[in-house]
Amino acid sequence: MTSELQDLFAFLSFPSVSTDSKHKADLLGCAAWLVEKLSRIGLDTDLHETPGHPIVIARNAHVPGKKTVLIYGHYDVQPPDPLNLWDSPPFTPVIRDGKIWARGATDNKGQMLAHILGIEKTLREKAELPVNIILMFEGEEEIGSPCLAPFLMANRNDLKCDIIAISDTGMVAPNTGTLGYGLRGIACAEIKISGPARDLHSGLFGGAVANPATAAAQLVASLHHPDGTVAIKGFYDEVRPLEKWEHDMWAQVPGVTDQDFLDVTGSPSLFGEPGYTSAERTWARPTVEVNGIGGGYQGEGSKTVLPAEAFVKFSLRLVPDQDPGVILQKLTKHLEAHCPAGVRLEIMPGHSGKPYVSDPHSHFGKAAQRALGRTFPGEPMLIREGGSIPIVQAFREILGVDSLLLGLALADAQIHSPNENFPIANFEAGIRLNQALLEELAH
Repeated sequence: MTSELQDLFAFLSFPSVSTDSKHKADLLGCAAWLVEKLSRIGLDTDLHETPGHPIVIARNAHVPGKKTVLIYGHYDVQPPDPLNLWDSPPFTPVIRDGKIWARGATDNKGQMLAHILGIEKTLREKAELPVNIILMFEGEEEIGSPCLAPFLMANRNDLKCDIIAISDTGMVAPNTGTLGYGLRGIACAEIKISGPARDLHSGLFGGAVANPATAAAQLVASLHHPDGTVAIKGFYDEVRPLEKWEHDMWAQVPGVTDQDFLDVTGSPSLFGEPGYTSAERTWARPTVEVNGIGGGYQGEGSKTVLPAEAFVKFSLRLVPDQDPGVILQKLTKHLEAHCPAGVRLEIMPGHSGKPYVSDPHSHFGKAAQRALGRTFPGEPMLIREGGSIPIVQAFREILGVDSLLLGLALADAQIHSPNENFPIANFEAGIRLNQALLEELAH
């Protein structure tokens, strides 16, 4: 095994699950591992405590007149559940079929470590970097980066840069350079629907009092029209229309046809807002999704109860120019207006982040495309991303700079799911991409 893969295996072995408080020590250990690694390759590195999980900052000796590039990544990961669906333990990385299998392999440890190793290789070969570099790695991206924006505000002078580079997004097809220039925003919420003071016998009380589980189903059903469009009043009012050049360009992007979506998802058929391709729906149209729903008896066999409460978890993906706060207000009004009689509704907003879009034809955008062209065959593909990185818009608002989204994740990486994986070829390409990118951004 190469030293690069050994580093990745060590990094992946930390169960750095930010949403679970029992893993606090694992996150601290993972951050300490990063500090040791970055210091060893010659960077001035500090671990900054926050009210949550630490932020790691590293930099080279800055030279006046050189461009300054900030590279961002996150060392926290999603929970591995359900564990029984993994083919190997999620925090014991293995190699199968040319891929590394572990939680965090793609999201985001494999992608961010490729940048670290690219810097290490350049320093080893040339003793210096072509740009001033700032590395910033956080441990809370998977829970909405609550401590990062305040950190940026408090340290904005020390974090001044010309451009930000992030590899935490997707590649449209294997060996195809991909530059993302947009991200959907996100707004999360949870509702609790409560009825009787305790679970009731469904025979003795069914039909006499409202069933919270039924009310939850009715509320969920109210959110969409039969054709898949969102039924929340005013939901589409601020949506920025897709540009014609984007429509024409995306029609040529490999790996994102409707059939590709079927092949990757295993779904029996596609479904969504009419008038758009699957790529257009996921990159440039907003959605309302149910992430979890429950209530009542969940065990084997029957237990004839009328449950005391039920819950639903939502995530709304947003596009320019939708504001998460405004959208959550519209969601709240909709749920309150459609709440069935006989139950109580509690709405709990979750984390949110604004959508982001930039000009892929800017000076730095063209430099990124040149770097991708040096790393992968053919012309780079220009796309927006269906996912969300909430802090990217905050980078623009607080630091005043744009971000280059240089994706290395494939559609079948199974991020946020069991059996997450990252091709070794993509990991190695990411190291080369970092070297090419810093050279191109230097001009």
